[in-house]
Amino acid sequence: MSVDVVMQTEFPAGYVVFFGTDGKVLMTPRSEEHSSTIKSMQIDSLSLGRHAKTASDVYLDFPADENSAPDFAILREDAQRQGKRYGFEDVLLIAEVVPVSSARKDYDDCTAKYGRYGIPVYVVVDPYAAEVVVHTQPTGSGYIAAHTHKYGSGKLPIELADGRTYTLDLDELPQPEADGH
Repeated sequence: MSVDVVMQTEFPAGYVVFFGTDGKVLMTPRSEEHSSTIKSMQIDSLSLGRHAKTASDVYLDFPADENSAPDFAILREDAQRQGKRYGFEDVLLIAEVVPVSSARKDYDDCTAKYGRYGIPVYVVVDPYAAEVVVHTQPTGSGYIAAHTHKYGSGKLPIELADGRTYTLDLDELPQPEADGH
């Protein structure tokens, strides 16, 4: 499915739509935890400055028509749009929040894809496992290093390729209620 077709398609309200490289389309409802987690990451990005370039659910251009709209991304300060979008070369960090229905996509598929394109830091935020996995040192098939941090373990400084530090507050990330997924 081309990006133009995707941009012109109306999908049901309240759902996030993912397009796999294998041609599969996955629609999943967005949870309160998902939305609140993205909001927490955005708030934490204010330490980079009020006008730091970040994006949430905004398409970024990748080669081979593999465009992505990550849950949260931090861009280089000098990033410039190419047409309507930023390119993957401008990305310093991508974070995906794991929905209960498609954990494999964020843990496996996105790890391979973002590593293949050299995204310096890929963060998987999993409200259901109450953990954050920080991937660094991208390779052609993923990342060399992956470090897991538990929710509630304080502030997590994440070094960006441009020398700035993004600090994710693990004490403030929302968790699902005990009875629900």
